[in-house]
Amino acid sequence: MNVGILGLGRYLPERILTNKDLENMVDTSDEWIRTRTGIEERRIASDEVNTSHMATFAAEKAISDAGLTAEDIDMILVATVTPDHGFPSVASMVQHNIGARQVPAMDVSAACAGFIYAVVTAKQFVETGVAKHVLVIGVEKLSKITDYTDRNTCVLFGDAAGAAIIGPVSDRKGILSFDLGTDGRGKKHLFQDGDFIYMNGREVFKFAVRQMGESSLKVIEDANLTKDDIDYFIPHQANLRIMESARQRLDVPLEKMAYTVNKYGNTSSSTIPIALYEAVKEGKIKDGDVIVMVGFGGGLSWGAMALRWGK
Repeated sequence: MNVGILGLGRYLPERILTNKDLENMVDTSDEWIRTRTGIEERRIASDEVNTSHMATFAAEKAISDAGLTAEDIDMILVATVTPDHGFPSVASMVQHNIGARQVPAMDVSAACAGFIYAVVTAKQFVETGVAKHVLVIGVEKLSKITDYTDRNTCVLFGDAAGAAIIGPVSDRKGILSFDLGTDGRGKKHLFQDGDFIYMNGREVFKFAVRQMGESSLKVIEDANLTKDDIDYFIPHQANLRIMESARQRLDVPLEKMAYTVNKYGNTSSSTIPIALYEAVKEGKIKDGDVIVMVGFGGGLSWGAMALRWGK
């Protein structure tokens, strides 16, 4: 059975926090942020909007985009490191919010690689016949674990949600290959320290530059493709310099790489589905196109996937 993406949705908070705004909060500048990260602004959710709310909004759009109803959903997987509570899961709250049946629902914690992990998990359930339509959501409210007195991290993160419906697709379409992995030796470089995110930027940068390229090349090889077969490349939107390094390693033209980090910053597990949503809606991805998606995050973890777009 071929398994792919049937529908997409996203949610972006209304409030925009610009680099100029951050200049009034910490010792930084618009030029410093843009030249080192590519970020110009990011979205911040209000106090009244939590992770489960954003996930619900994105989920409803994805279900509609797939031409389905909540009754058609057989499982819900939410990738997040910023749940409303330690428990119950965000997925269980989404199940109630959208009016789904009493289907399996659970959260997946793989930080910025979480969406890829969740999609690969959904693929297994569809292939084995346990589920036909799996709702996968990448969602983060990183603003609630960001220290806005730490100029090294507060300039990076934003809030958002992206969702996809995973299900059966026609022959030669869908997920062609994937690569997942973790190197727990790197846990000390990126983690939540008490209330806030701690990151050793230099070490995470070195890891990401190496692993994003290696993992992307692996899924291309595993799918019996070459770099020339890539029609669109969607790297985790963390830092423009990391993204550029991966793009150059794959020899992908600039216009074939997703670029949303300038508008939304790093929204962890939601960056890839949001970038995919925008590329599809803007006509940059067409039926039959080969897409490579790759993410990395705390763990240190990574996940990549090659798929042929279409139903």
